[in-house]
Amino acid sequence: MPESAHGATVVGDALIGIDEVQKALNRSRASVYRYTNTDPRNLNPPFNPRKLNPEYRSDQKDPLHFHPNEVARFARDVLRIKEVTVEVLNSPSTATHQLLGSILEELRFIRQHLGGIESPPLEFSAKRERNEQSRPAA
Repeated sequence: MPESAHGATVVGDALIGIDEVQKALNRSRASVYRYTNTDPRNLNPPFNPRKLNPEYRSDQKDPLHFHPNEVARFARDVLRIKEVTVEVLNSPSTATHQLLGSILEELRFIRQHLGGIESPPLEFSAKRERNEQSRPAA
């Protein structure tokens, strides 16, 4: 992660660990741990605007991870670093992204096709009405 003498730079949208936070804030590892909102009695303490709030953890042994926007907020609001930059980079296309794109395209085609149909076929409507009339009321 690039560092600046005048400010913190946080890159990406993925969660980052203590090492990346340390580099972004240009602070010691011990300082980052002191800044962090943790409590040995409470795994996920409530948000504290004066602390660096980690992401949700399911186990005390899970490593601390932070959202880049939270690191930038902490740098700006608490550490008073004037120049804070958060860059969100698009991740490269994966097979999952391509598959989801294909599914979305197919759903759009189906919606467009269904939008062109004004009413259900007469045979179906007539059969449905006969079935509803022949069923006893509950």
